[in-house]
Amino acid sequence: MCTRWLLIVTALVEAATGLALLVVPSQTVAILLGEGTLSPHALVVARVTGAALLSIGVTCWLSRHSERSGAALGLIAGLLIYNVAVPLLLIHAALALTIYGIALWPASALHAALASWCIASLATK
Repeated sequence: MCTRWLLIVTALVEAATGLALLVVPSQTVAILLGEGTLSPHALVVARVTGAALLSIGVTCWLSRHSERSGAALGLIAGLLIYNVAVPLLLIHAALALTIYGIALWPASALHAALASWCIASLATK
């Protein structure tokens, strides 16, 4: 599996989601979780999350040409943790809390696939 493409795909997905959470947090949350009315507190958390996702996207984009260094392996290991946690949290929201929007299951599947890609990338070389 090509680590460069993993970083490019992750950069595009996370930067786009981050920007959406920064610009239109209520609509983005509604698509993912089915609830679009956010309290002021939740709006702040959504935007902080958007900033974090944008930073992940930028980091991946800028690292896409990096050699397999310790820093690159650390980045992929961090992405693995993130891409395992996200589907677990979203699936828990759907099954235990009955919270879901139209993008919840696709987002869960996407992050599970990215987690598998991270594992494959770490296993090579």
